[in-house]
Amino acid sequence: MSQGKGTKAPAAQPAMRKATAQPLEFTADADHQGDRLDRFLAGEIPDQSRSQIQRLIEAGHVTHSRFKKAKANSDIREGDVITVELPAAEPSTVSAENIPLEILFDDPDLVVVNKPAGMVVHPAAGNPSGTLVNALLHHIKDLSGIGGEKRPGIVHRLDKGTSGVMVIAKNDETHQELSRQFHDREVEKEYVALAWGLVQQRKRIEAAIGRDPKVRIKMSTKASRARHAVTRVTWARDLRGVTLLRVVIATGRTHQIRVHLSAIGHPIVGDALYGGVHRRVPHPLRAVTKLTRPFLHAERLAFTHPRTKERLEFTAPIPSDLEQVAYELAPPEIRDTVFARVSIAEESHHDEDDEQDE
Repeated sequence: MSQGKGTKAPAAQPAMRKATAQPLEFTADADHQGDRLDRFLAGEIPDQSRSQIQRLIEAGHVTHSRFKKAKANSDIREGDVITVELPAAEPSTVSAENIPLEILFDDPDLVVVNKPAGMVVHPAAGNPSGTLVNALLHHIKDLSGIGGEKRPGIVHRLDKGTSGVMVIAKNDETHQELSRQFHDREVEKEYVALAWGLVQQRKRIEAAIGRDPKVRIKMSTKASRARHAVTRVTWARDLRGVTLLRVVIATGRTHQIRVHLSAIGHPIVGDALYGGVHRRVPHPLRAVTKLTRPFLHAERLAFTHPRTKERLEFTAPIPSDLEQVAYELAPPEIRDTVFARVSIAEESHHDEDDEQDE
C-alpha cells in the first residue's frame, strides 16, 4: 500500500536543490511486483509522465530501499520502500493561458472545476498547450507550490473525451492528503455513461486492468501485468438498444469504465478505442451518430477537505451534447426526466418493495 503521493519533478540540475517538504514514502504491494521504478512512481503520481519521473530519479531525489543508488530501471518487489524528496518550489515552466474554465469551488487549499470534453489535463508530447493546467495557471493566483514547482497539483485524471468534476490541489499538504484519500478509496466518484445493449442495474465488474500487450494506447482486462479494479453500475435506464447508466468506481485505473464495460460486451457509445462506434446504427438509435466523443461524464465527486475535515460533494450538470443525444433516444413520455433516478427494475416492477432498489 502506498503511504503518500508525490508530484511533478523539475528538470534535472547539476546539483540537488534543497528539499523543503516532508519526504514522501511509498511502499510497494503485490500489484507492483516486477515493475520498473520509473513506471511504479508514474503510476503512483497522477500528474507525472515517466520522463519527468526519470529526471527526478536522475537528480537524486528518489531513494530505493534495496539499492544504494536508485535508477529508472531499478526493479520493484513487494515491500520495497521508495522515498521521494521534493525540491523547493520554483516558477512553473508551463505557460498560463486565458482559457474559459468553469470553477465550482475555490479556497486557499484546493479548487474544483467542471472539465469540458476535449481538454487534456496536463501538457505532454502532442499537447503542449490548451490543457487544464494551462487554464488553471491563469485562473488561480494563490498557488504555493506542488512538488518543487508553483503549479496546480493534479490529484486524479479524466480522459480527454470525458467531461466532469475534478479536484485540484494548491499546495503539497493538500495534494498529499487528497492523493491518500483517492488511494484508500475514501473518495466517491460517480459517472454517467451510455452503453450499447442492455446493462443490468447493480452489475459489478471486478477485473484487473493493465496495458494491452498488442495495442499500447489501450488498456485491457487480459494483460499479463494488471492491477485490481472494481466498477459498479448503481442505476440503469433501458433506452431500447442502449442503456443509460450511473457508474461508481472504487478504483481509478486508466480508462477503467471504458475498459470494463467493453470487456462485458457493452462498450460506451461513441468510444472508438474500445468498440463503441458502429458503422451501421439502427434508425431508432441514429441520434448516437451525433456524438464526437465517448458518452461519459464525471457527474459527482465527494471527498473530505484536507484542512477543515468537512465532507464536500460536487456535481456537474450533464453537458448539452450528451443531454441532447439522451433526449432524442428516450421515448416521448420520459424525455423530460430521462436522467431522473428511475431504474429499469422500478419501471418494470412497480409493485416490488422499495427496499429492493438501490
